[in-house]
Amino acid sequence: MRNSFFDDSLDRKAIKQRIRDLEKTTVGFYSIGLYPGSLAYNAVMQSGPTPLLLAPRPRRELLGAFAEDAIQGMDPDHVVNLHRMARHEEGHETVPNTLEYLIDHCDLVILSANSNYIEEDLEEACALRQKLDRENVVLACLAGSFNHDKVKNDSYVLCEKKPNLAFFSGFHRHGALRDPVDSFTANFCHPNALTALLGAHILDGISLNIQVAPGIHNVEAQYIKAAKNMASIFAGFGYVFHWDNPGILPTILTLLLDQCLDQAATVSMSRRDRRTLYHQQPIALTELGYGVPRIEATLSRGGDMEKVRDHTFSQLTAMVADVRGSMMNPTTGKPTRNFQAGQVLAKVMHKLGRCPFSIEEFEQWCEDAGMSKGGLEGVKALRYWPQIATKYNIQAHDASMVNLLHMVLCGNGQEKEFAFRVMTESRELSNYCKESVRPYHSRKYAGALNNLDRSESLELLTNAVIVDNARKAIHDDDLEEVMAQEDDPAYVLAMESIEQKL
Repeated sequence: MRNSFFDDSLDRKAIKQRIRDLEKTTVGFYSIGLYPGSLAYNAVMQSGPTPLLLAPRPRRELLGAFAEDAIQGMDPDHVVNLHRMARHEEGHETVPNTLEYLIDHCDLVILSANSNYIEEDLEEACALRQKLDRENVVLACLAGSFNHDKVKNDSYVLCEKKPNLAFFSGFHRHGALRDPVDSFTANFCHPNALTALLGAHILDGISLNIQVAPGIHNVEAQYIKAAKNMASIFAGFGYVFHWDNPGILPTILTLLLDQCLDQAATVSMSRRDRRTLYHQQPIALTELGYGVPRIEATLSRGGDMEKVRDHTFSQLTAMVADVRGSMMNPTTGKPTRNFQAGQVLAKVMHKLGRCPFSIEEFEQWCEDAGMSKGGLEGVKALRYWPQIATKYNIQAHDASMVNLLHMVLCGNGQEKEFAFRVMTESRELSNYCKESVRPYHSRKYAGALNNLDRSESLELLTNAVIVDNARKAIHDDDLEEVMAQEDDPAYVLAMESIEQKL
C-alpha cells in the first residue's frame, strides 16, 4: 500500500509547489464517532471556519454517537458549523459529503471507524484514490484495536498488516474536547519520517487546543492502544473492587502501564520494515522529535547478547499518556468505555461472589449497564487473547495482568476459582503482581526457597550451588521443575494454570 503526500518525481519546482499546497490543505474525517466528532467541535470552537471536512457513514447521523444531553450542552452555532462541514453544494442543492468527496477534496483523510468497519473502509478508500487519480492523498486510521479475520482465525493490528497506513491518536475525554479551555496532545505516526512530520503539522493546525507531534511507530502505537483497552478493564475493576485497599491500586496501575509498553516493545522487534524504519529515513529521528534514535533492550542467551525489545516508541508522549489516562478515574465526566466495563465487572462479581460464567455473560452485564458490546474493543480482544499473545510472541511475564483477566472471563471452572480469589483478595493480588512479572525460570528458585521441605526444591538449589562452584555452563532445561501443589496459594495456582494454558 503506497501512502505518501508526494509522487516519485524529482522535479524540484513541482515538489516546492506541493509543499506550499499542503500548507493550506484540507483534512477529512470519515465515518465519525465520539472522538472525531469531538475533535471537529473543538476545531470549530477554537478556530471558527476550519480546513476540515466531515463525512458520516451512510445512514449515520453526524452527531449520532453523542448522548442527547451532550448535544444539548453544545453551542448551537458550533453545531450549525459542524453540519455545514458535512455537506457541499451539488447543482442547486446541498448534499452530504461522502468518502469519495473527501478523497477528491482533501490531502489527508482520517478513517475513524472501529475494528468492525476499518478494513472495509480502507479498501474502499484505496480504490477511490485510484479511481480519482488522487494517489497522493494520505490515509490514516484511528482504530486502536485488534482486528480478527474469521476465515483465517487470525488476530492482528491493522498497521502491521498495512505497514504504510498512518495512525493518529492521543488521550482524550469527549467532554474535555468540548471544553474551551482544556487541551490535549496526540501523535501522528507514519513509518516515513517526512510523511509523519507533514501529517502532524497539518493536524496540529486544526485547533489551537490540539497539539500533534510526529512519530514513525504506527504499528507500536496501534498495538499500545489495543493493549490498553484490555488494561483499562482491569483498572476499572481495581478502582471499584479495591477502593478501600489503597495500597494495591498503584501497583496494579503501574504493572498495567509497564506491560502495555513491554508488549509493544516486543512487537516492535518483529516489524517487517524494521531496518527501513531506522536506516532509510529522509529525516533523522532526533530531528523529528525523538530524544534518542534508539532504545533497545538485550538479553544474554547462551553467552550471546540478543536484542529482545525496542522501546524507542516510548518517546511518543501522547501515546504513553493515553495508556495512563485511560486507566484513571476522572474527577469530572465519565472514564473510558473499557474502564466502565471493568467497573461493571467489579460490581457484579462482588454482588454474585463469582466470575462471569462466560465472556458472553460479561457482555450481557455490560449491556444491562447501558453499554453496547460493539464499542468494547477490550472485551473483544480478550476473547482472542491467547491467539494474539502467540502471534506476537508475548511472554507470560509481560502480560500477566491481561492473562489473569482472560482467565476471569474465559477460564474453566477451577481456573475461575483461582482467578476470583486473586482478583478479589488484596494479599493474593499483591503477591501475584510481585511474582507474575518474573520470568518463569527465575521464579523457580524463589519458589524453592519457600519450600525447602520438598526434596525437589532442595535439589534445585543444590544444583545451582554446584553450578556456581564449578563455573560451568548448564542449561535451564537440565534443572528439575518445581510443580505447583494443591495447597499452594491462589496466586501460585493461577500462574501455573496460565503458564500451562498460554
